[in-house]
Amino acid sequence: MGKIFKVNGKFKILPFIGLTILPMIGGVGIGYLIRNSINIYGKLDKPIFSPPSFVFIVVWTILYLLMGFASYRIYMIRDSGKDIGTSLFFYIIQLLLNYLWPVIFFSFRLYGMAFIELIVLFIFVVITFIKFIKLDKIAGFLFIPYMAWLIFAAVLNYFVWWKNEMYI
Repeated sequence: MGKIFKVNGKFKILPFIGLTILPMIGGVGIGYLIRNSINIYGKLDKPIFSPPSFVFIVVWTILYLLMGFASYRIYMIRDSGKDIGTSLFFYIIQLLLNYLWPVIFFSFRLYGMAFIELIVLFIFVVITFIKFIKLDKIAGFLFIPYMAWLIFAAVLNYFVWWKNEMYI
């Protein structure tokens, strides 16, 4: 087993599988919940840099797996006596905020509110990143692609808001 999968020399298969796929399960659940609203994206006036829909599926699959793997690494640190409670609290909050965004954006079509929620999400992701990197450098680094994507998503969300409802 590669070093990256071991934390303090240990690897536990069940927590690894469970914690790594947990964010994916939530993402799929939210996708199912908003399935009747998601077609609105194709009808929106979007900026030229908006990627095709399939890109979002690929990117979010990767990001959810990275998030989950990072949470596994933090979970495994608990045996070393380090306090992981606050870190996991912020992780859970950012994950819940992550699941809330598509509901606001697609189901309610509140693009401005979704943008604001995305900024709040980004703040919680940065806090989670800081907490994680203090406990485990790898877990923290696993959040960097997520933060980069959220910046892109915020810019995209802003332009969708601007082009479709900002006149309100």
